Amino acid sequence: MNGKRSGRAQIGKQGLRIDKLLWFLRFCHSRAIAKRLAEKGHIRLNGRRIVRAHAIIRQGDIVTIPHGREIRVIRILHLPDTRGGAPMAERCYEILQTG
Repeated sequence: MNGKRSGRAQIGKQGLRIDKLLWFLRFCHSRAIAKRLAEKGHIRLNGRRIVRAHAIIRQGDIVTIPHGREIRVIRILHLPDTRGGAPMAERCYEILQTG
């Protein structure tokens, strides 16, 4: 295994890109939609506006997401490894506020 591959795996253990996370947690139907949401500045990470789809999310972070006509504030409990079913996705976060 080369150095690039092992370095990428280590980053994956520490955090996950915001676009991937939104897709894995089923807040977006596709990763492209999640990327656009992040790049347009509609997402907040720990109270700060995100304008990059490659912003890294870690366990314990607070994420504010527009979801339909509501705004959801969630805490990341643990990072998913893959995009799974809705029950699996819901175990990865807790909703702090909806409105």
